[in-house]
Amino acid sequence: MTKKVRPKLESLIERETFKLKAGSGVLSFEVWGYISEGKTVVTRYNLAYINRLICQKDNGRALGFDNAHDYHHKHYMGKVTPVSFVSYEKTLERFEKEWQEIIKEVKKGKK
Repeated sequence: MTKKVRPKLESLIERETFKLKAGSGVLSFEVWGYISEGKTVVTRYNLAYINRLICQKDNGRALGFDNAHDYHHKHYMGKVTPVSFVSYEKTLERFEKEWQEIIKEVKKGKK
């Protein structure tokens, strides 16, 4: 008899929003997935830096990474481009690095 494989039940793993200092915007993290053999498997994610003072397009999303619409992509100042995907962890690292670069530019007055 063949053992039936049950589909993994996806659930919300993380949903956090951080309001940054006045004029610096909002960071938003939403992650869905499941646990398999003691490890978290991320199935969907949405990482966003929202600052309407520097980006009026895309609902103020100055930077974002997500895998909605069946592909991994990046939002940057109103433009959406596909990105290669290695892992959620690498995507999170890239998001944090690029967000910090935007903040540095804003502080310099270049955005």
